[in-house]
Amino acid sequence: MGKSLLLILSFIFSSAGLFAQVPFDSLYKPKKRFARAAGELIVTQLIPWSFNRFARNAEFAKVSFKSIGENLKPSSWEWDDNNFKTNQFAHPYHGNLYFSTFRSNGYSFWQSAPAAFAGSFIWEIAGETHKPAPNDFINTSLGGIALGEMTYRLANKIVNNRATGAKRQLQEVMGLVINPVNGLNRILNGQWGRVYGVPDSSGRITAYLNVGLRHFNIHSLEQYTNGHNELYLRLRLQYGDRFRVSSTPFESFNAIVEAGAGDSAYLNTVQVTGALKTWTLREDSSQRHLYTVAMNYDFIKNNAFEYGGQSFIFKLLSDWRANRKTKIYTEIGSGIVVLGAVPDKYLYYGEGRNYDYGPGIQLTAAGGINFHECVEVELNYKGSRFKTLNGSKSTYILNTLSADMRVYLPKNFSLAAGVGQYTLNGFYRKLSNISEVYPFARFSVGVKL
Repeated sequence: MGKSLLLILSFIFSSAGLFAQVPFDSLYKPKKRFARAAGELIVTQLIPWSFNRFARNAEFAKVSFKSIGENLKPSSWEWDDNNFKTNQFAHPYHGNLYFSTFRSNGYSFWQSAPAAFAGSFIWEIAGETHKPAPNDFINTSLGGIALGEMTYRLANKIVNNRATGAKRQLQEVMGLVINPVNGLNRILNGQWGRVYGVPDSSGRITAYLNVGLRHFNIHSLEQYTNGHNELYLRLRLQYGDRFRVSSTPFESFNAIVEAGAGDSAYLNTVQVTGALKTWTLREDSSQRHLYTVAMNYDFIKNNAFEYGGQSFIFKLLSDWRANRKTKIYTEIGSGIVVLGAVPDKYLYYGEGRNYDYGPGIQLTAAGGINFHECVEVELNYKGSRFKTLNGSKSTYILNTLSADMRVYLPKNFSLAAGVGQYTLNGFYRKLSNISEVYPFARFSVGVKL
């Protein structure tokens, strides 16, 4: 199946004059290939549409000129009823493929961003007979950009273009899994497994993989639910130096991916925060203070709670003991949530829509102290207020607070413990208000990758 698909794609691109031999010197000098990028953008639409139309025989995939004409009418747009995972993760993931078609073909972050919007719009109009949905368009476009740039940089960082043998092949496969479009273009460019250029000198990646136990409870005005312990896996990534001045988007970013054996979903958390621009407020030999504008993608779904959103935050970053062995750092910021999905206990319809949509404002604060790279303590807070655009007539206040402690052991191992809670207050126009607290705790053993 995989080989057949690759042969079909190779035939399509070669027929269009896109699968050409690339000079050795240009293997590591990005070259803009608009025709190939546009072709791949169409292919990323055709593959899922073909599967839905011919393999699943889904009614919504039986598009026609009539359905396309109807969807082109501005009056046709309406909020959809898909479940949380589909709208808040599957759509952003698909948008990441749209973004990557141009990003992995020589275009910059800002030049590739329109591809996510274009791909999302094309799918809403011509990918299915369902009426186009504003939430899908926003989630796919903005979430796709954040995930796309993160996976593009990560995939390229993993592959050492000076490596050879089994190690190199494993790197290439991992890069392909992380960003399939980028991996495909490495094959088309003749880069896969080939020794060329110099090692990637962009931002350094620090990755910590933790495995352990976690526990969630639910406290509300009506109930107290004591959860149970479950296994979980947590991957924490830090790319680049967030205290470095830069005008290049995502020269520094951090990401958290969490999965577990819960009964709600195996993928529980995907959070990405990437700096769009960072500049200096004040700097001397003892401390640094910088401003940064960050783009954020949030997907949280566990046994107790769920939240998804796309946001932009303006922050003040402070490194209070620069160049010291014991480091203290803080950040504080505020911004807008372009669109947030907040759980609504009174709502359930369609495929599984049990959440409201609306924009919001957000406050963030964090602080940490690191003792000689041996012990690290972090505090994180995020507070948001939302006004419902679609769903129950309501407003929400969501607060997230967490505290984590990590002890670093020899040979890149560590022990970690954390506690925290999500607090959700809902104020409804015609229904009873809600006040719910979701405390959690986690304990794990980690390894630095």
